[in-house]
Amino acid sequence: MKPCAITGLGLVSPLGVGYDALVAALRAQDAAPTDIFHNHPTLLDPETLGVTPLAAECHDFDPKLYLGDKGLRNLDRLTKMLVVSAKFALEHAGLKRDGVHTLSPERVGLCSATAYGSLEAITEAAHVTELEDPRFLNPNRFPNTVINASAGYVSIWEDLRAPNVTVVDGNCGALDAVLSSETHLLYGRADAFVVGGGEALSIPLYLAFHKLGVLADGERVFAPGRRESQGMRLGEGAAYLCLETPEGAKKRGAQVRAYVVGYGNAFEPPESEAVLVHVSATAVQRAIRMALSDAGLQPRDIDVVASAVSGIAHFDAAELAGIETALGPEVAVVAPKAVFGETFGASGAFAMASAVAWFEGLRVGPLVQGKRPEVLKHVLALAVGYYGNATAVILRRAGA
Repeated sequence: MKPCAITGLGLVSPLGVGYDALVAALRAQDAAPTDIFHNHPTLLDPETLGVTPLAAECHDFDPKLYLGDKGLRNLDRLTKMLVVSAKFALEHAGLKRDGVHTLSPERVGLCSATAYGSLEAITEAAHVTELEDPRFLNPNRFPNTVINASAGYVSIWEDLRAPNVTVVDGNCGALDAVLSSETHLLYGRADAFVVGGGEALSIPLYLAFHKLGVLADGERVFAPGRRESQGMRLGEGAAYLCLETPEGAKKRGAQVRAYVVGYGNAFEPPESEAVLVHVSATAVQRAIRMALSDAGLQPRDIDVVASAVSGIAHFDAAELAGIETALGPEVAVVAPKAVFGETFGASGAFAMASAVAWFEGLRVGPLVQGKRPEVLKHVLALAVGYYGNATAVILRRAGA
């Protein structure tokens, strides 16, 4: 891939709203908050779930503070988080100032990822239809049941008129969105892209993964990357990064936060056709090596891996095995999901945002293995799906 410049970031996370709020929260808590999962989620009713939920919720998120009072009634939670994230990212990059585009809106696009983004609206529509009557469905909210509706609302709200893409391929979505946006930039379809993704907590989502037995709620151990871990914990939020060509960023005098220099994606099918959900260490290894080749780097050039380990022990073990095969046993491996929880389609965007923060002086963590590097030049962000797929993106520190 042709290197892309990261010129701005916008986030809504359990740690706050905006990139600066994220950095401040992580710095204050030594890069690894310990109580983020213990605030009782207001979106998840224990009586309905039959268990005391432990999840990373964006407790203090109030979109009215950033978007005003009007036009929000028919937007679902995910859409509100994505719109706020896009607003912060565009302002952070200088692509908008005081709400006014500095580039033509026809030259700014969006590539957004989600795995379960329309679940809240689908559940609402199903409840109204089954428990009341289909004629009571709200036609203004029904469009939210379409998976790409949130991205559409972001483009409408922020007036982004270049290509609008929604990537829906599970946990790898936000990193795969990088390739999609780079392709559009390469062919001149836009000068800048807002890239990332989001997920929102809901009772149906929590209940599904609880019934699968993969959540660390109650007394079950949550320790991403550790053998003793007994499950993952869900999170929510949205994260966008603004990507531009280096030439375009230089031309408009933008501050470059980091560069995306390599991409790799791989898939390995299960040994049995009867198996659907599985993890592949081979796919992880191949994705990393493809990203290295794409960036023109050697394994020794990677200083830190922002991994996808989430707390599901056999998934984590396979991922770590793939990392070790591709990069060696000494590379530092970090678990962003120990901070943000499992955010599925958004997780790769949170990993990239963490990498940018590390480049800018934030302490690398929380470590799963290896030692913190003294000099940080390259970070590999990794996403591992549930169907044998894996994606790797390599970021380089600005000025390196």
